[in-house]
Parts: sequence; structure tokens; C-alpha cells
Amino acid sequence: MSQRARIPGWLLFVIATAFALSSTMQAYWLDHLKHDSGMPDELPHLLALNFLYWYIPALLAPVIMAAATREQLRRQRWRVQVLVHIGGALAYSIVHTAAMMVLRAALLAQTGLPQNFPGWWNYTLMQYLTQLDWLLMTYLFLVGLAHALVYRRESEARALSSAQLETRLVEAQLQALQRQLHPHFLFNTLNAIVVLVRQQKGQQAEETLARFSDLLRAVLADMDAQEVTLARELEYLKLYLSIEQLRFSDRLRVEFDVDPELLDAAVPHMALQPLVENSIRHGVGQRSTPGVIGIRATRVGDALHVVVQDDGPGFGAQGAGGGLKLGLANTRARLNQLYGEASELRTETGPGGGALVTMVLPFHLVEEHLVTT
Repeated sequence: MSQRARIPGWLLFVIATAFALSSTMQAYWLDHLKHDSGMPDELPHLLALNFLYWYIPALLAPVIMAAATREQLRRQRWRVQVLVHIGGALAYSIVHTAAMMVLRAALLAQTGLPQNFPGWWNYTLMQYLTQLDWLLMTYLFLVGLAHALVYRRESEARALSSAQLETRLVEAQLQALQRQLHPHFLFNTLNAIVVLVRQQKGQQAEETLARFSDLLRAVLADMDAQEVTLARELEYLKLYLSIEQLRFSDRLRVEFDVDPELLDAAVPHMALQPLVENSIRHGVGQRSTPGVIGIRATRVGDALHVVVQDDGPGFGAQGAGGGLKLGLANTRARLNQLYGEASELRTETGPGGGALVTMVLPFHLVEEHLVTT
């Protein structure tokens, strides 16, 4: 065993005392039932014998248990281990019997030897053989208890280690998912700036670059956070949308409907951006006429519902795959890692057409459940 099995000394003596008192009462009443005339007068002797009887294993238990768990039971050494425990059991029974005989001799010296006393050797042998099976059982119980305690500790240590590894794995997966999102929109934004430069729209490109710098600064400030407040998430989103509105001019209109009481609610960092980006790319970006994107947040019981809806062709339109599927799959995976079954990402066609994505999260404040990696 890699660890030693230990039981507090006070607990051992509490158990030994309880057994000693119980054994004394049993012996006292059994002796009483055997005598028709009055109570026996040997209660002090019974107490002394039973207390010593149980205190011996209590004193020797740490030694026996330490010896039993010093090395692991290995296949190639099981015969040696058996021999060791046979020797240990016999040694324990002899020590126990010897201590009890010393006390019995002291008590008999006070009361005198009985008339049919068989002699000290025979008396000692009789006491030893009478108690041998119980003494061996006591020794084996202590050995088994020692192994059980060590196996339990090792099992708890393995469970703790497994839980820590699982936590680190989840954190690594969350980081990987999050890192996939950031380059995605960063490269798209840089590409948009390049297009503006090629179209010789220098002033618009400069303004886009300035807003992109503000967005990048805000995102990097919370780069390692898995959750931020809804207010903070909307700040990122508005910076991102300000860049997109420079690209699409009057063709893009965004409407917000968010209850101010929900602004402190926790949401996954950068979870809204890919949903809005999909609406722009597959909704507004697929046509020449103006488009509207609606962003709503409401509380439903213990859940926070964040909805992104557009008036584009919807999920059934051709070409609405690729990046759309990747963005939704990535967001859904993050929600599952962060909240498990308490979260959901619903995709459907809106009542008036267009794509409607609802992100369902367990409602809590970010100050109480901030998750970082």
C-alpha cells in the first residue's frame, strides 16, 4: 500500500472500553444465573480482566495495521505475505495470552488457587487454546480493516485525480472552442478592411480600423474569461456591429430589446458575436435590400433567453451551411461544456420568416459564478 492506515487512538480506546463494559456485564449476569444464592462478588475482577482483554488489541492495533499495509500484496509475494501474517497472528495471540496470564496470576494470588487447579502450564495452555480462535479472528479483522482503509483512501485519491483531470480537460476544450471564435471574426474584419482599401474607400477603412482596434482591446481585456456580464457582451457586440454597419451602410439595422435588470446576468464570453455574424452573412449579406437583426434578452423562470433573429431567407435557404453550421456547432459545444443540460441552443424559422436562434442559459450573476481558465 502506498499509504498507511490509521485510526485515531482515542477512537480505539473508546471502542475497547465499550466492548470491555459489554463483556463484563455479560459475564457478570451469566455468573449470576449459574448461582442460585445471591450475586457473585467478582465484579472488580471481571472489570480488570475484560478491560485488559480489549485494551491489548487497542494498543497493538496501530502496529498490526502498519505492518499489514507496509507493502502492497503482489502476486509473486503472496506466499511470503501469508507466512508473515501467520507469524504475526501467532505472535499476537501469545502476547495477548501472556498479558492476560500475568493479570490472572495477580488476581489468583489475592483469592488463592482453587482446589482443582491444573498447574500453571496446563492452566495457561487451556486459556490459550480457549481464546485462540477469537484472537486469530481479531488479528485478521485488524489486517482486513487496514487494507480496507488504505484502499478507500487510494480510491478517493484516484477519484479526486480523475475529477481534476476532467476539469482540466473541460477547461482546455472551452479554451480551444473560444480560440476558434476569436480568429474567425478577426480575420473576417481584417478582410473587410482590405476590401475597403481596394475600393479606395480610405476614410471608411480608417474608421473601420479604429473601431476594430477598440473591439480588439475590449476582447483582449477579457480574453481568459469564460463568462462576462450581458452588459459587457453587448458592448463587444455593438463595437462589432459598428464595424459591420460601416460595410453595409443603410442596409443593416439592428434593434435591441434587453431588460435593464438582466444586464448583470452571466453569459458566455463572445457567444453572441458568431450568432449575429451568421445573421449578417446569411441574411443581410445575401441581398441588396435593407435587413433587420433583432437581439432580445428575457428571463423565463430560472433561465435566461437570448434571441438573435433576422429577416433573411432562413435556415432552409441554399448556401446557409458552412460557416453557419460551424458557428452554431461551436456555440452549442461551449454551452454544453459550461452548463450541460441546463443550456440549449434552438434554431428555427421565425414567424415572419428568417432565422431565429435562441440561446437558453441558467440565470445567474457573473459575480457569483465567474468561470475562468
